[in-house]
Amino acid sequence: MSTDPLILSDRPADRVARIVLNRPAKRNAQNTRLLLALDEAFREAARDDTVSVIVLAAAGPDFSAGHDLAESEQEAVLATRPSRVWSAGTGGAAERIMAYEREVYLGLSEQWRNLPKPTIAAVQGRCIAGGLMLAWPCDLIVASDDAVFVDNTVGMGIPGCEYFVHPFEVGVRKAKEMLFTGDPISADDALRLGMVNRLVPAARLESEVVALAARIATRPLLALRLAKQAVNAAADAAGRSSVLETAFGLHQLAHSHNLAVHGQVIDPAGVDARVRRP
Repeated sequence: MSTDPLILSDRPADRVARIVLNRPAKRNAQNTRLLLALDEAFREAARDDTVSVIVLAAAGPDFSAGHDLAESEQEAVLATRPSRVWSAGTGGAAERIMAYEREVYLGLSEQWRNLPKPTIAAVQGRCIAGGLMLAWPCDLIVASDDAVFVDNTVGMGIPGCEYFVHPFEVGVRKAKEMLFTGDPISADDALRLGMVNRLVPAARLESEVVALAARIATRPLLALRLAKQAVNAAADAAGRSSVLETAFGLHQLAHSHNLAVHGQVIDPAGVDARVRRP
């Protein structure tokens, strides 16, 4: 498994691989190195015939604070990726931003959603904007009772995070409230809305997730793969893929607007985006 210090990996149960985001000092904020290391860990687990279920967890008190807005080496790091396909070449700022976000944000999240094995996200603490793009692609989400889920990007002049599946995760009206207000969705509400499969005390999150993964791992892997593909096809037939593409285009329009008006991809005069507990 991966030995990158940004990503830890272990085998907590038979046929279960666990991948751990390991940037706790930054609340697991995602820079390009972390996301590419995570992608390689996912790929490695998917290729491993001794693995039937993949768990995504996070070190520290928070699952993920979202994108690391202070990162300055995106293009340099991405240029080292052998499998890069969205090269912007010498394109303008808008083209480079679109290419990067399609490759590293939308592209990776969609790849993880379609991994040919069941995945479970173990979410504790805050899961903010880009953090949703790690949890939502997973097939199941188990949350601790202190978890909160937030998309505060409208306050930054952006119409939602790049992996726009909000209406499918929480319903149309709650998705609008989530985006318009930037208010957090509590763990209890996430369970009620069907975004979370199970809610457990924080102290039992690890053991409960491993037990669930181990139980699923006893099923025939081919049947698990086919069941996952069938359910994913139902969501796609309901328009999920079209929603993703439309919202991604609107997201890029907002970036271009902010670049023209403010000289940066987000609105610096946006509302207070700090996350408050519900």
